[in-house]
Amino acid sequence: MAATIKEIAAKAHVSIATVSRVINKDPRVTKETRTQILKIAKKLDYRPNILARSFAQKKSNLIGLILPEISDEYFTEIIKGVDEIAFSQNFYTIVASSHKYKSLEDEVITFIKNGLISGLILLASNLDDKLVSILSKSHLPVVLINSNNKIKKFDRIAIDDYQGAFSVTSYLIKEKGCKYISHITGPVENDDAILRRKGFTDACKKFKVKFTVEEGDFSREAGFNACKKILRLPQHPQAIFAANDMMAIGCYDYVKKINLQIPNDIKIVGFDDVFVSQYLNPPLTTVKVNIEEVGKRAAELLLKKIQSNNGVESSVLNIPTELIIRESC
Repeated sequence: MAATIKEIAAKAHVSIATVSRVINKDPRVTKETRTQILKIAKKLDYRPNILARSFAQKKSNLIGLILPEISDEYFTEIIKGVDEIAFSQNFYTIVASSHKYKSLEDEVITFIKNGLISGLILLASNLDDKLVSILSKSHLPVVLINSNNKIKKFDRIAIDDYQGAFSVTSYLIKEKGCKYISHITGPVENDDAILRRKGFTDACKKFKVKFTVEEGDFSREAGFNACKKILRLPQHPQAIFAANDMMAIGCYDYVKKINLQIPNDIKIVGFDDVFVSQYLNPPLTTVKVNIEEVGKRAAELLLKKIQSNNGVESSVLNIPTELIIRESC
C-alpha cells in the first residue's frame, strides 16, 4: 500500500500540514525540515494523489491530450514530447483516443465537464463549428495540432505539409527522372492530407508530368490496398508517394508480395519519418517531421497559456519539414 502524508508526518515528527506544505512547495518551511521530509518521503516511496491534490487546491496540474489513436508510432512520439515538457513543469498528462475522430466530441466534453484538467491539447484535422463553439465556451486553454489556417481562436501547431509534399515530388521528378507518379492520399477531409495532396499535384503540374491519385486513410492496410490498385493499372507509375510512412509500409508489403523490387521496379516515398522508416529494406525516402518536437512545442504553448490565466494572444507555430533521402527511390 502507498505511503500517506500522515505516515510521513509521524516519521518526521511534524504536523500533516507541514508535510503538505513541503509537497506543495510552500516556502514557509525551513530548509532543514524540508530536506528531512523529502528524504522520508523518498524512503517510503511516497506518491502524491494527483486528483485529490487538484480538488484540495482548486486548481489542477493535469493537462489533457486527445489523439485520433494512440497505437500508431506517430502519436506515441507526440505523447512523448508533450509529457516531457509537462513533467518538467510539474504537470501530468492524461491521454485519450478519439478513435479516429469517431468519439472526438464526446472526449472533449468529458474532459471539460470533469473539471480535472487545466488545459487541453487536441490533434484534430477537421474541427466543425459545434466543436469550436464547445471549446470556446469552456474558457479552457486549448492548443491544436492542426494545419487548418482558418481556425483563429486557438493556439495552433502547424506542420508545413504543402512544402514537404512539393519537395519530395520535385525530387522524384528532377533528380530521379520520374515522368509518371501516383499519390496515395490520407482521408479526404483531413487538413494535412489535403495540403500534402496539393503539394504533390502542384509539383506534377509545374513540371508537366503524368499523375494519378488514389484515396487512403493513413493506415498500413490502406497503403497495401491502394498500391495493389496502382500496380494493376495497364501502365503503372514509376513512383508512389504515400501521404504518410504507414501507408508507404503497406506499399512495401504489397510490392514484396508480388515479387517486385524497390526501387528498381517501383520507387516509393513517404511522409513523417517515423522511427522504423530507416530500418525498412530498403530504407524509406521520406519527408521528416520532428514529431516529438511537435508535442514539445504544443505543451510549451499550452503551459504558457495556463500560467498566464489564458491571457496570452493566440499564436501559430509552424514546424518545418526536411527531405530525407534514402534508398527506396
